[in-house]
Amino acid sequence: MARRLNIFAGAVLMAAFGAMGVAQAQTISFADAATVLAKDCGADIKKLCSGVNLGNNQIQSCLERHQAKVSPTCTSTLASVTASIEQRLAAQAVVFKVCGGDAATICKGVKGEAHILQCLIKTTRIDGGKCNQAITDAGWR
Repeated sequence: MARRLNIFAGAVLMAAFGAMGVAQAQTISFADAATVLAKDCGADIKKLCSGVNLGNNQIQSCLERHQAKVSPTCTSTLASVTASIEQRLAAQAVVFKVCGGDAATICKGVKGEAHILQCLIKTTRIDGGKCNQAITDAGWR
């Protein structure tokens, strides 16, 4: 659990009070994770971790120290948000591998990963369900 929290704890908790809209993708964005965690874990953080610095995983450490007192809603939300963020990061890490064939065909002649990604995101001609899913899971469509 500690490793999963490290992935986004600092960014999520620093942004936790700047609410964003609900994600349209199948994975959750960091901003949306912050919103959900602020809603479902905010009371626990305020009650159990008041005055704790948001940086350096101190909120995470505080919640872990008080795990027995953390609400079931916060615990459940944290687990689902963590899984979604991990899925998003994994999709971002492999999207070019998954979409390589589609990129070579659809974006022929396009140079640079950013431009190829832009081409893939904009195209409606991708037949590969895996590439479409990877782009969606990466949060780019």
